[in-house]
Amino acid sequence: MKWTSSQRNVVIAAYLGWTLDAFDFFLMVFMFKDISKELHSNMQIVSTAVLLTLAMRPVGALLFGRLADRFGRKPTLMWNILAYSVLEAASGFAPSMSTLLVARALFGIAMGGEWGVGSALTMETIPVSARGFVSGILQVGYPSGYFLASLAVYLFYDRLGWRYMFMLGVIPALLLFFIRRGVDESPAWRRQSGARPGLVEVLRLHWKLAIYGVVLMTAFNFFSHGSQDAYPNLFLKVQHHFDTRAGALMTAIANLGAIFGGLVFGALSEKIGRRRAIMAAAVFAFPALPFWAFGTTPIILATGAFLMQIAVQGAWGVIPVHLNELSPPEIRATFPGVIYQLGNLLAAVNLNLQVAIAEAHGNDYGLAMAIVVGTVAAVIVLLVAFGPERRGAAMSG
Repeated sequence: MKWTSSQRNVVIAAYLGWTLDAFDFFLMVFMFKDISKELHSNMQIVSTAVLLTLAMRPVGALLFGRLADRFGRKPTLMWNILAYSVLEAASGFAPSMSTLLVARALFGIAMGGEWGVGSALTMETIPVSARGFVSGILQVGYPSGYFLASLAVYLFYDRLGWRYMFMLGVIPALLLFFIRRGVDESPAWRRQSGARPGLVEVLRLHWKLAIYGVVLMTAFNFFSHGSQDAYPNLFLKVQHHFDTRAGALMTAIANLGAIFGGLVFGALSEKIGRRRAIMAAAVFAFPALPFWAFGTTPIILATGAFLMQIAVQGAWGVIPVHLNELSPPEIRATFPGVIYQLGNLLAAVNLNLQVAIAEAHGNDYGLAMAIVVGTVAAVIVLLVAFGPERRGAAMSG
């Protein structure tokens, strides 16, 4: 099937929106040590900034999702991108730890809206046969953003410092011009006519699906954040004594694996089904885990990081299409995003949990990461094996 220019542009816009959103988020995880020193806070308090960002994302998913279901996907996506760009830059001006925590909480609201709105706009626009592959493209925006953050830290951090790194967060605002000129509104949203049912009314009919989705996304968010949040700073810099550039390079290698995994398993889900593709990716985490968490040389650690992120983001690569196909069409901009971000909320304690486990075992962050990731990989396999699938579902009901 021949693609229209708007269909191509919506994939580009949604991918870049999530990429730059993740770029803004992951800059923070490289800065813990220096922020702690300059703002006179311990590592637990600084890591709370990540917890607040994750915890506020469901608020953003609900707020921007409802706006998108009511007023359209395209204008809501534009306002959302502008909001997280401005709030990221504002973080660099924080005069105290308390102010920074407030800024990161507000950033979390803006960050929480992008995924649900962008994925709904995309899945409602593209051809049905392309959903699996495009799902992988959308989700690898997350490791792509992490990769860009790693690259930015590698190139600029030692010269600019943490405050100026936050200023790079204004870059996503440039995407607004592309969306305004090159992206059309969702055809499925335009076809909806008459009074739109309320969120509570729809959830009353689909409450079992909602609960299942939240539990699944909680496990998925422990899977991703359990393998990423402590990795560049606490695992590589604190435990293995890597310098900033070496840690950034190692993290970039991990995210190349993540991009590869997301694309491969997203496309594979179109052939073998969403559930089978997710389970295959999650199982792949087990042989990668010893190299990733307990390696003793840079080469072994890099290999483990590459393989682990194939597994993590391979499973995640199926999620955009899987949640959008499961979603009630009346609230598609709201349902996947809120389900996803509520999972984030419940998994927001991940970094603090891993810090606590590590400190109880002689600051062994590798052990802490292995415990969390190994456990949730098994949980994901079980949840998906007994869960629903609606591959190829009509997006307009």
